[in-house]
Amino acid sequence: MTHDQRQWDEEPQRVFLLWHSHGKGDGKTDDKLLGVYSSRARAEERWQRALALPGFRDVPEGFLIDEYVVDHDQWAEGFVTATGCE
Repeated sequence: MTHDQRQWDEEPQRVFLLWHSHGKGDGKTDDKLLGVYSSRARAEERWQRALALPGFRDVPEGFLIDEYVVDHDQWAEGFVTATGCE
């Protein structure tokens, strides 16, 4: 079996990103990446520890766990930049 065949036969590797986001009052958000974890359970453990910290405990609804597959494109299209209201 070649490396490429083994790669497709195995379960894809997943990582879990723990984010915290809260509004700053000016229409913008303050986003923080707390960490990248090998399991959802580890991300949730970090979430619980962060709840004891200043700021995070004040905005407990700001947590989010995103799951990603390693070596998989997340954004497959181009982009344009908006330059003002039209």
